[in-house]
Amino acid sequence: MKKLISTAIVAASLSLTAGMVSAADAPKNIDQLLKQVQTDRANAAKVNKKREAEFQAERGDKAALLKREKAALAAEEQRGKDLSQAFADNERKIAQLEEDRKIAQGDLGEMFGVVKGEAGDFAGKLVSSNVSAQFPGRDAFIAELGARKELPKIEELEKFWEEQLFEMAESGKVVTFEGAVTGIDGNVHNTKITRVGAYNLLADGQYVVYNADLGLVQQLSQQPGSEQVASVKDFEGQTSGVHKLFVDPARGVLLNVFTQKATIEERIEAGGTIGYIIIGLLVLGALISIERLVTLYVVGAKVNAQRKNIDNPGNNPLGRVLKAYHDNKDVDVETLELKLDEAILKETPALETRISIIKVLAAIAPMMGLLGTVTGMIATFQSIQLFGTGDPKLMAGGISMALMTTVQGLVAALPLMLMHAIVIARSKSVVQVLEEQSAGIVAEHAEKRNA
Repeated sequence: MKKLISTAIVAASLSLTAGMVSAADAPKNIDQLLKQVQTDRANAAKVNKKREAEFQAERGDKAALLKREKAALAAEEQRGKDLSQAFADNERKIAQLEEDRKIAQGDLGEMFGVVKGEAGDFAGKLVSSNVSAQFPGRDAFIAELGARKELPKIEELEKFWEEQLFEMAESGKVVTFEGAVTGIDGNVHNTKITRVGAYNLLADGQYVVYNADLGLVQQLSQQPGSEQVASVKDFEGQTSGVHKLFVDPARGVLLNVFTQKATIEERIEAGGTIGYIIIGLLVLGALISIERLVTLYVVGAKVNAQRKNIDNPGNNPLGRVLKAYHDNKDVDVETLELKLDEAILKETPALETRISIIKVLAAIAPMMGLLGTVTGMIATFQSIQLFGTGDPKLMAGGISMALMTTVQGLVAALPLMLMHAIVIARSKSVVQVLEEQSAGIVAEHAEKRNA
């Protein structure tokens, strides 16, 4: 290695000398050139010796550094072994201490498991409890106690017990407090809220529910039946005593189910086109029935008034029958009877007009309901054929249509049949009056003829 470095230095020196000679005055003869080379070689030898001395000194330093680093490495390896031994000893000590702790705890470990389980369950109940609408944030301590990994203190167990007693006590109270109620439209207003134990919340004459996820008291999108809501209004107006109130024992679950019940509009819509046709039949029949009842009532009033004034025939069915009698006083009994029968027959169509339409509508309505039933079942079977029976919601539309059109057909047919019976009875009563008066006139005329 040293020879290579020296040779490189000499070559560099010769190159430098050659460059310098070419730049300066060149040697005049061979002796001068030899002398110059010897001089340069002596200089290069000095430089090489100096560099070699420096390398030797540096080599000693590196050896000392290497020795020191080896000593440090040995020290760290020994320290690692000591730490590993200490870690193993500590692990054994921890295991022994854990075993000693379990032995010292005895039945406390089992009690701790029970406390954790009960605290977790009770925290969930507190979150959804209606009492939390009045006293929010009670579940934080209980939830933290249920998630804890160490034994609780006596004071914490007592606090846990007190929270349970507090929930039990409030579940038996009916109290009123000021609170914010969020409406269906999202608007919030402060009002008086009545809490019936842990079961129901009442506000502004309606049932409200506590949303545990949002921590808000909210209005129901749909209230239960009118009877239940009426009991709320009566209950809020009382200050003492025992009063009727419908209570949700599921603490709001049943009220939320009521919000999912279909309204009358939704039920009618479920009937589809056939359902709307049935409703149209009912409306048409009702209008005809009302028109006929009004007309027959007016005609009946005029006929009753005419019965009291037989000598002066008026513009009414009985008056026209009497007019036919006055026009034929001189004829024989048989002819007069025929004339009066003819007059009655002329009046009968006007009295019985459109009544048969009501009867036809009453017969068509259930048939339309049956048609809707068959159509709905066809739609249901088509859904089953396409999608199977895995999802009942896919069949719900057809079944709803099948059932609702049947109900609508029956609901339409029953009042139409009743209205038809009433109208036709009213019409027959007027016709009967005409026949009675006609028979009386014929009998009176016969007596006069025989006298």
